[in-house]
Amino acid sequence: MATLLSYPVTRYALAPLVDLRSKEERKRLSRNSLILFFNIMEKWSVRDEDARELLGGVTNGPFYEMKKNPSGKVLDADQLYRISYLVGIYKAVNIVHGEALADRWVQLHNSNRMFHGSTPLQYMMQGGQSAMQNVRRLLDARRGGR
Repeated sequence: MATLLSYPVTRYALAPLVDLRSKEERKRLSRNSLILFFNIMEKWSVRDEDARELLGGVTNGPFYEMKKNPSGKVLDADQLYRISYLVGIYKAVNIVHGEALADRWVQLHNSNRMFHGSTPLQYMMQGGQSAMQNVRRLLDARRGGR
């Protein structure tokens, strides 16, 4: 008789999936996401022009309004995903490299072939959300979170 294999039962409850198509969900997440984003940009010493690009090419007016009043903006799903990747990168780079190097890491030229000698910041600005996902995966693999 064949034995059926199954995954072991986990003691952790799965968090409910967030539906980013829902304006209410995006509104709920936007304020804190923007606060996190601007704090990370400050820690990494990212210029506003580059921060706008990381958010998907936000123009000056809306960008500075978000910066001044994070409660007044409902981000779209793409912007929330971008910020999510950046928060994950921030966390992972602090684990992998420690705080002293972590805040400079995105601005340093990197010999990893993914970056082609450029900085992780340049790579992410050029490649958008896909590049952010790649950087996140790289750092997660380096910290053992494969």
